[in-house]
Amino acid sequence: MIQTIRKAWAIPELRKKIIFTALILLIFRIGNAIPVPYVDTSLLSSYLNQLSTTVLGLYNVMSGGAFADATIFALGVQPYINSSIIIQLLTVAIPALERLARDGGEEGKKKIQSITRYATVAIAILQGWGYYMLMKNYGILTTTNVWAALVIIVSFIAGSSFVMWMGEQITEFGIGNGISIILFAGILSRLPSTIGHLSSYLKAGTITWWMVVLMVLGVLALVVFITHVNEAERRIPVQYAKRQVGRKLYGGQSSTLPMKVNMSGVLPIIFAQSIAMIPSTIAAFCKTPTEGTFWYGFLQAIDTKSVVYMIFYFLMIIGFSYFYATIQFNPIEISNNLKKNGGFIPGFRPGKPTSDFISKVLNKITMFGAIYLGVVAICPLIIGKIVNVPALAIGGTSVIIVVGVALETVRALESQMLMRQYKGFLE
Repeated sequence: MIQTIRKAWAIPELRKKIIFTALILLIFRIGNAIPVPYVDTSLLSSYLNQLSTTVLGLYNVMSGGAFADATIFALGVQPYINSSIIIQLLTVAIPALERLARDGGEEGKKKIQSITRYATVAIAILQGWGYYMLMKNYGILTTTNVWAALVIIVSFIAGSSFVMWMGEQITEFGIGNGISIILFAGILSRLPSTIGHLSSYLKAGTITWWMVVLMVLGVLALVVFITHVNEAERRIPVQYAKRQVGRKLYGGQSSTLPMKVNMSGVLPIIFAQSIAMIPSTIAAFCKTPTEGTFWYGFLQAIDTKSVVYMIFYFLMIIGFSYFYATIQFNPIEISNNLKKNGGFIPGFRPGKPTSDFISKVLNKITMFGAIYLGVVAICPLIIGKIVNVPALAIGGTSVIIVVGVALETVRALESQMLMRQYKGFLE
């Protein structure tokens, strides 16, 4: 990645894009350091540290620690991610949105993007109100009048909308993948505090040096594994028949239909983790049951360190992986497109036999990709159970996001460098 950035820096146009992206990220980091008024941030931080294995802990990691500090960017990119997922699901469920996405062209994409923006603001309003009520109910606010409520909620909404705008600016004028890069920067910003927590655990004797070595080796192994699988794909050979149009002969070429092993990215992990953490999140706001009772045993069974939780979490990841794979890759539509363009898969007739074969390959690839995501998500849980550090429960999500965004950014820079090299050759 560093070598790619160095080569891109040598191109004046890409250098401007890199500088612009760096300035946007600098504004994002400054906003993450500005707290919202009327909030006792030290009390809030200590309170959320106790909920590190709940949905609130996941939100804190995704926001780069801003959620625990109640900064103006506390909601981060979560409202935009949630709205994007919801609109994507509605595109499959609502025929009008499906036609707009499929046949609307560039204008249709702009309309869907506009709908996503409005949905982002609506979700930010709900999350900002919920966050305010959480702080109010637990006595974290210094003032609870109407003016304080208005300032806090509006600050959260404005901050989330501004983060969405910054991501779009990086996508349009920067190096691309704006929202992903902001999420990447937020997660990486927690690295110094994570190292600080590990050193404090080491000094206090909570963990030993071999446990730290085990965690470091586990993270490095995850990075290598994620990088290897993220680039893996199955290429189905496609042959195009020859056809004559006027005096010219077209077709007769060989190509491939690429199918990525991990089509859905990190979304199955995020969804599965959010749902699997709901019982522990609800339990965190309830009174602790007496030891030896049914509810005490139930809470111990659904804890993020329990075997039951790991099995349930793993099965949900597999289910969501299949769900997203079927949404993003339609074998019938691919088969029809191949038939229209005179293409066919050798050994299979066009139409239903081709779509059945693609479905069969898709199911096999999705199973491998789902198991891969499950292993990535479960490994930090197992390591956290061994070294007794519950915060590692959401480490797999962070690692796969960071590595995935880094690989996407490198590919985007390489494609832009290649485009400019071709442009220079033609000139």
